[in-house]
Amino acid sequence: QVQLVESGGGLVQPGGSLRLSCVASGSIFSINVMGWYRQAPGKQRELVASITNGGTTNYADSVKGRFTISRDNAENTVYLQMNSLKPEDTSVYYCKADGVRNSVLQYLNNVWGQGTQVTVSS
Repeated sequence: QVQLVESGGGLVQPGGSLRLSCVASGSIFSINVMGWYRQAPGKQRELVASITNGGTTNYADSVKGRFTISRDNAENTVYLQMNSLKPEDTSVYYCKADGVRNSVLQYLNNVWGQGTQVTVSS
């Protein structure tokens, strides 16, 4: 069974920085796409950033230039470096993996982590 665990959330002042990490565990041969989503109270979950196993990245307009997504394929880990944080970035951030090749020759999609809270406030 594949599991994703996020870490690195917390409270930070506006203009500050935070780095989120997500580790995929289990018998994994490869992961096609890993991404970060966020969901604030009363709002729909939205894509923040994604990255393919080839290194192609995609960002929401609201975070472009401030956030950077990266991954370590050998460790099945994806990171989200968040700089110049704003109060509107406050949300629960979720990690997602798609195209996961596991040990029983299956391809799994929509594998989600449990989420980590990010609060930006002075």
